Amino acid sequence: MSEGTGRESWGPYPLILAGAAIGVLAIFFADPRWGGFALGAVVMVAAALRFAGYGGQLSVRSKRTDVTTLGVFGFVLVLTSLLLGNNALKVFILSLFAR
Repeated sequence: MSEGTGRESWGPYPLILAGAAIGVLAIFFADPRWGGFALGAVVMVAAALRFAGYGGQLSVRSKRTDVTTLGVFGFVLVLTSLLLGNNALKVFILSLFAR
């Protein structure tokens, strides 16, 4: 982590934390599909910011590991939220695993 003031070392972490909190609140109080989509999008924004070099408190491991982990997790959240309202796609995916 680079030397700097306390404000610089936090980087985009407060923005990502606020977005995640809004996504979780949307899941509980509004629509789980939109809340999950928003939460996944925020996690993918965190991956993009980490890739661009704006680490701050987002930098936990190596850059490659952080970007890969956040990107895959965000993509899975977005995909899952899109599957919540599509019954035909759910049946197809479940049929792939049924034996």
